[in-house]
Amino acid sequence: MLGALVFNKVPAVAVTLVLAAILLALGALAGVVKWRRSRVTPEERERLRRTALAARGKVGDASLVEVRDEMLFYSYAIRGVEYIASQDMSSLHDYLPSEDTLSGPAWIRYDPKNPANSIVLAETWTGLRTIPNSVPQPRP
Repeated sequence: MLGALVFNKVPAVAVTLVLAAILLALGALAGVVKWRRSRVTPEERERLRRTALAARGKVGDASLVEVRDEMLFYSYAIRGVEYIASQDMSSLHDYLPSEDTLSGPAWIRYDPKNPANSIVLAETWTGLRTIPNSVPQPRP
């Protein structure tokens, strides 16, 4: 009898709307959680960029300008346009030779559609001419 009195005081439409709002909020929360978990981290995005350029990029000549901290600075020219670029080497320490050999000419791999997108070193390829083979070998 008490349930019937409460039900009569609150219209069924209001209860339906409140339940729909709760379900909508829970669905939105679940969607946000799923989206956040599926995002690619910046480190993974950079690794994917290097892998794609190593696999499909065009090869060009570059000149290593400077090595400072974790950054490798280099310059190159494509179709008469000179580029000065840098690459973060923090995740590629195992593939680097000693710092005193990082100077002079090198090869780059670049995206022909966006020549400013270039690399000197990746996990599967190196443009450093100081290493005798074309595939970097991690240091022990």
